[in-house]
Amino acid sequence: MNPTHIEHLGIAVRSLEESIPFYENLLGTTCYNIEEVPDQRVRTAFFMVGQTKIELLESTDPEGPIGRFLEKKGEGIHHIAFAVGNATEALAKAETSGIALIDKVSRKGAEGMNIGFLHPKSTHGVLVEFCSK
Repeated sequence: MNPTHIEHLGIAVRSLEESIPFYENLLGTTCYNIEEVPDQRVRTAFFMVGQTKIELLESTDPEGPIGRFLEKKGEGIHHIAFAVGNATEALAKAETSGIALIDKVSRKGAEGMNIGFLHPKSTHGVLVEFCSK
C-alpha cells in the first residue's frame, strides 16, 4: 500500500454554498475547484492546506452514499484519503492482507483521480480511500 501522504480529508456537508464561505474564512484560502461526480451522486469543493486537500462533499441524491451518511450521522468527517502510486494495486494488497474492500478495483473520482475505498468494518470504523493519478 505504502501511502506517500494524506491526499485529502473528506467532509460531508448539507450545502456547499453555505459551507464554502465558512471554510474559506477558517482556512484563510479560497475554494479552488467545484466539481460534480455523477456516478457517486456528489458535488465536491476543494481547498488546499499545505500539501493536503480538504474536500467538501454535498449529496446530489438522498439515496447516494453522502446522502445516506448525512441522514445517519449528520455533517462531519466522512473519510481520509491516502495518496498511493496505484490505487488498484493498493486495494489488491489490502485485500491480500485481510482488509475488506468496498472497491475491488479503482474507479474515477473527482479531479481525475483513480480512487478506491476500504470498508470501515476492517479499518477500525474509519472510511479509508486510496487515490492515485
